[in-house]
Amino acid sequence: MILDLDPLFHPYPHLEAIQFESFVFAGGEPHIKIQSELSRVSEVVISHRIRSFSDVGQLLVAIDALRRMGIRDLRLFLPYFPGARQDRVMTSGEALTAKIYARILNGAKLREVSIYDPHSDVVPALLDYCQTFNNHSFVKWVLEDIPGDPFLVAPDGGALKKVYKLAAKFPQNPIVECGKRRDVSTGRLSEFKVYADDLMGRDCLIVDDICDGGGTFLGLSQALRNKNAGKIYLAVSHGIFSRGLQELKKQFRKIYCTDAFSTLPESDRFEQIQLNQILN
Repeated sequence: MILDLDPLFHPYPHLEAIQFESFVFAGGEPHIKIQSELSRVSEVVISHRIRSFSDVGQLLVAIDALRRMGIRDLRLFLPYFPGARQDRVMTSGEALTAKIYARILNGAKLREVSIYDPHSDVVPALLDYCQTFNNHSFVKWVLEDIPGDPFLVAPDGGALKKVYKLAAKFPQNPIVECGKRRDVSTGRLSEFKVYADDLMGRDCLIVDDICDGGGTFLGLSQALRNKNAGKIYLAVSHGIFSRGLQELKKQFRKIYCTDAFSTLPESDRFEQIQLNQILN
């Protein structure tokens, strides 16, 4: 059976759903009451899309409630790992946020924690009994929607390793390497570079794990055009889009993401692919 704590997210629809009631007390404390009969159940999968510490609290009380009902084999599917971008301390005074979340989950003593397209190798190394799902099926879906064989664009060094793995799977799509400069004290981006002399009008698909404000991709789209790129597309596993899609749509022919972070409304030149359609 499965406990989908986010009512809009159902990654494993073939599993029977556990019914529950969830609310937050006036003091801010999350609460849950499991309504399904689980006396003959030995294994439960929990899924959640965590976007706040309150969501972490809801997850923890759900784990405790299930354990008190006799469920010992608990597995968690957490497609977007919170704090994953803060996987190293860049300046004095910062917290190692990814490690904080990992410690919390390790303390829950889960049988397995599955995450989708992790930001780096750090989080899987921090988590006990971690399973990861790559983005290959997602990118395959996107490439089948795009005419021709676009370049696969790695926006920076952090994405390069993943894009090379994609290139091995899709040899008809050559790689274009790119770079940028980030001021770690301010977060300001500059000096976008495309390490190719001439893209010869060929279409380009930028592939990355996270789009938050979109500054990386807006800067990179102009740098690609300066190198004679054709149509430019964007595919990100975790679409946060904290500044919306309006500016991105001005620069990209089409934007793709999964529902790993949130469920977004359909709109022109934007497509969201549900993970339950592409999970390996």
